Amino acid sequence: MRRTGLALGTLVLATIPLISIAAQPAIQSAASKAPPPRREPTTLVEKLRFNFTEGFKNPFTAMSVGWRNRTGCVDGADGGGNGIGLLFDPSPAPGSTPPYVADGILEPTAPEVMFYEPSGNGNFRLVGVEYIEYADHWAKMVKQDRTLTAIPRVDGHPMHYVGTPNSFGFPAHYELHVWAFVDNPNGTFADWNPLVNCNRARVDDLPNSDVLP
Repeated sequence: MRRTGLALGTLVLATIPLISIAAQPAIQSAASKAPPPRREPTTLVEKLRFNFTEGFKNPFTAMSVGWRNRTGCVDGADGGGNGIGLLFDPSPAPGSTPPYVADGILEPTAPEVMFYEPSGNGNFRLVGVEYIEYADHWAKMVKQDRTLTAIPRVDGHPMHYVGTPNSFGFPAHYELHVWAFVDNPNGTFADWNPLVNCNRARVDDLPNSDVLP
C-alpha cells in the first residue's frame, strides 16, 4: 500500500501493517494465477507456429500477395497427401525461376511452399510447409564456400533430394516438408501425411485467375 501523507496521524500509521498483512494472501493468489513468461521458440515447428502470419492461414490472403497454386491437390501414391501447394511466384514468366527456390536462403520462417487441405464448402486449412533449393545451384554454392554442407539444411534438418520428373515440374532439387500445423503419424518431416487427403478437393480450387492478374 502506498502512503498518501501524514495528515491522518498515528491512526493511519498504526493500521498500515494490519492492512498490508491482510492483503498479502490476495497478492500472492493473484501472482500464482499470472501466466508464465512466454518461452522463445526453439524447434523448427515452434518457430513456424510462433512466427507464421495469421492471415496466411487463409490461402486467398496468401494468393493476394503473390502465392500461386502450383500443384493442385496432391495425393501420395502410397497413401496420404500434401494438399494444394502454393508457391511464392508473384511475377511468373515462361521459363523463369520462382524467386526463392534457387537463392540459397533457407530461413525457418520463410518457406517456399505452403500446403492447404481442402475441407469442403470452399474452405481450406493450412497443414504444412515445404522448403526448396535447386540442386545445381546449391552445388555451385558449396564449391564457392566449403563451410556449407553438401546437403542443404533448414534449421539443422537435412533436406531430401528429389529428381525429375516431380510434381512441381522443377529441375532436380532438395526439399523438406514440415507438418507444423497438423499431426503426422509418419513423422513431422515425412513427405506424405496420411491424415491429409484430397477427398474434398475440386478441380477449380484456388484458381490463380481469381486473385492475381
